[in-house]
Order: sequence, then C-alpha cells, then structure tokens
Amino acid sequence: MSKQKKDEQRPKPRLPRGLRDIEASELRQQQAMLVKIREVYERYGFEPLETPAFEYTDALGKFLPDQDRPNEGVFSLQDDDEQWMSLRYDLTAPLARYVAQHFQFLAKPFRRYAAGYVFRNEKPGPGRFRQFMQFDADTVGAESVAADAEMCMLAADTLEALGIKRGDYVIKVNNRKVLDGLREVVGLSGEEHDAKWLVAMRALDKLDRLGPNGVRELLGKGRKDESGDFTNGADLDATAIDTIMSVFDAASGDRLSQLEASLGDSPSGAAGRAELQQISDLVRSGGYGDDRIVIDPSVVRGLEYYTGPVFEAELTFEVKDEKGHPVRFGSVGGGGRYDDLVARFTGQKVPATGFSIGVSRLQAALNALNKDKAAPADGPVIVTVMEKERTADYQKMVQALRAAGIRAELYLGNPKKFGKQLEYADKRNSPCVVIQGSDELAAGQVTLKDLVEGAKAAEAIKDHEAWREQRPAQVTVNAADLVAEVKKIIARHTD
Repeated sequence: MSKQKKDEQRPKPRLPRGLRDIEASELRQQQAMLVKIREVYERYGFEPLETPAFEYTDALGKFLPDQDRPNEGVFSLQDDDEQWMSLRYDLTAPLARYVAQHFQFLAKPFRRYAAGYVFRNEKPGPGRFRQFMQFDADTVGAESVAADAEMCMLAADTLEALGIKRGDYVIKVNNRKVLDGLREVVGLSGEEHDAKWLVAMRALDKLDRLGPNGVRELLGKGRKDESGDFTNGADLDATAIDTIMSVFDAASGDRLSQLEASLGDSPSGAAGRAELQQISDLVRSGGYGDDRIVIDPSVVRGLEYYTGPVFEAELTFEVKDEKGHPVRFGSVGGGGRYDDLVARFTGQKVPATGFSIGVSRLQAALNALNKDKAAPADGPVIVTVMEKERTADYQKMVQALRAAGIRAELYLGNPKKFGKQLEYADKRNSPCVVIQGSDELAAGQVTLKDLVEGAKAAEAIKDHEAWREQRPAQVTVNAADLVAEVKKIIARHTD
C-alpha cells in the first residue's frame, strides 16, 4: 500500500461539533467548585444520587423521538432489542424515573442532589456546547411552599459559598399560576390562544435585555432591532399590554400588592400570589432580605414544565470583555415546582421542586470576576536529573517529598539539556525545581529554584549581567532540610 493511501486512511484528530476538551487547570477549578456546592447541598440535608447517562427515550417526556427524527433535541440510539435510548437531556427526567421506579421504598419527601454532564442535540454557538455540567438539588413528595422557599435560600447560600458577594447576585422568584392568572385576565385562555400567549411570554422573558419599552413592542405588533431585523409580536391590544406591564412597573417592594390589583378575580392568579407571599414571608424569617431574594414576575422559564413557583439565580455584576465592552452573565441557575413529571410514570400526582446550577456558565463567570487575582502555582515540584547514573538518588528525593504530602515528580525526559528540564517545569506550572549536581552532592546540599519568584524577577531585570549576578529566587540548602524548604516555597505562593 502506498504512503499516500495510508495517510488517507488515518483518522483526523478533530472534535465533534459542539463539544470541547477540558484541560487540567479548568478541571481542578471545576472540582473545587463542586466540593463547595456539595457542602451546601449536604448541609441542607440532600443525599447524593447518580443515574446513568442513558435513559430510555420515552422517559424524557416531550423529547420523544418520532419515526423521521429520533434525535430531535437529544442524542439517541437503538439497543440490541431495538428500543430507543437517549443521552440525558437534564438531571430531572432521570430523577423522575428513579422515583417512580422506587417510590414505595423511598423516605418521602425524597431529597437528592446530583452532578453530571447533560447532552443536548442543539445548534452550538459561542459559549453554548452540546455537553455541559449541571448540579441539581430536588425535593420530591413535598407539597408545602416551604420546599420552594428552601430552594431559593439554597441558591443564595450556594452562590455565596462560591465567593459571590451580596449585591453581585439576586434570586428572582415568580409563580406559573401568576402567569396563568395574567393570561385569564387579558382574555387569552384556551388552546386557540396558546401560540399568541407563548409569544407574549417569550417577550416577557427578555425584560432584562430589552427593557420595558422593548417588551411592550413585542407584546404589540413587533420590534425592529438595531440590525434592522423585525420580530413579530404577540399583537395584544393596548389594554392587555398595560395589564401585563403593570406588574413590572411597580417598585420591587410593591410587587405583591401590584399583583393583587393586576390579577383581578382570577383564581389561578390569586393562588399564585398567595404562594409568592408565603415564600416571601418564609425567606424573610430566615434572614434573606431583598438584597438576596426578590419577587419578580418577569421570571418565565419553561411554560410546559413548571406548575408553581419558579426561580432564577442571576449574577448582577459587570465585567469587561477582551475589547473592554461591559458583559453581564445573567442567569447561572434556576428551577421551580414540577408536580406533573413523576405522574407521567405513576398516573398519580407527585409534588416536586428543584434547583439546578449551570456549572460551566457559573465557572466562566467566576473566572471573569476573579481574573485579576493571581492563581497559585498548582503544578508538581520537579526533581531534575543532573547525572543520569544517579537516577535512584533523585527518585529517593521525589519519594521523600511525596511522603510529606507534596506533589512531586522526577524528570523523565532526556536529561542532557538542563534548560529543557526547566522549560518542562514551567509548562507544568511547577512552584520550584530541585537541583543536585556533583558539587551539591559533595557538600550535602540541594539547590532550590523558585520558579514563581524567578518569573517575577525576570520581568524586573532587563540586564543579562544583573540576572546572572543576582541569581533570583535560587537558594542552596542542606539536603536534610529538602522537605521543609520546599514547603516554605509552596506556602509562599498559596497563602
């Protein structure tokens, strides 16, 4: 076979569209985040549960395959008995299946948390991937609105545990019944008005981005954006638009009173307002003020999914992008009450409520918030090889460092060029390297090169002679003090 044909048969190293590789530093940061989130969820009494990445497709609710498009919304395949299975779209549908399957054996309410990747067969875009991580907490089997209030408090505590200060986030709370009440009041009840109401709710969901005037346009005839593109509106009359918008024109402290006035005699609206009042009272009694949890009727979320209170965790701080433009990350998590999901399996109503954090999006926001803070060195200490025949001696040093709980490794590449060893240590983000040549060995010493301080000194020292004379961040110590001296260097950059 010719070389050209062999080359043509080799697979190309490429990523599937909409997926990405996650490297060491990001993974470590992600794991640290998960630990902090887990600590909060555990403190609230939730228990871990891990469900498979694959579920039978009919368990995923509205994302059922049809004969022509079995992969619509989800990634699906058929198993050996020709049943459709799909990668999970979220962590809630697998929970509903698990609860229905084990219902009689579970302590109820059942409180579980889960972290894992979910998969969506959607068009990828900037910052939008087909695989991403979520971290959920859910309470199944509790009708009490106190369960929903607890989710709001959990969300606030989680964001603060991750280092987001009060004033830099807000948990917004609404209720599906309030939206149903508005629908009744403006005369859009009934299936024949479903499409128009969906357009109206999508407009409402854009309140933060477009402001009241932009939403009014989308509730009416439509809106032309800055590019000149026109979006058709819900075509509501002026009275209906005023009724809907009156809920949002009031100051936040008056929103519950304004809801009572706007919802008129609607039974659904009255029920939704009463539940919001209960949530407000509960979170206030728990010490959560308007600076953390607020009633906000603009929160919409999935109209076909949620049945009661809905909530959204929103970041309010601004950061600058690479071009200096202000950026707001907005929502990094949300949830609500979904009393009908388990009933798909059991035929009986099973109340449930939950909150989900978008880990990947929140991680990006934390990076933007902390981008000016220097990250501590987190690579291993590198023991260099000055004389190949003494590899066993160098390995002994490595083991002494590891035994003391220090990440360390022996340089395993070609030791002939010492500069290559230092380059390797730099790429590994090593805090320091250990050097012992024949002179140090004879004196019972080792040389430690602090790479973090060395990099700082290299920026400050422009003259090559000055560099050689000062030998920045390099010390020679007794070999017996190796572990203690390395610990000092590491502590210097992690305190």
